[in-house]
Amino acid sequence: MKELKFKTTLKCGGCEEKVTPGLNAINEIEEWDVDLDHPDKILTVYATKDIEEKIIEAVEKVGFELERL
Repeated sequence: MKELKFKTTLKCGGCEEKVTPGLNAINEIEEWDVDLDHPDKILTVYATKDIEEKIIEAVEKVGFELERL
């Protein structure tokens, strides 16, 4: 399993709710979480393979930015 980490522009639980449908729709994702307490609002994704482009597309589609760490 691959662990992917991203710095995001998400700010709150409402932001997290906006990205949830897109991330949950990606079949390769086993689990994901956003650490809203971290200054960089880290999105951690556990997936069966490296799907960085799909994750970026899903998050940017709803208006947020992210950068791979």
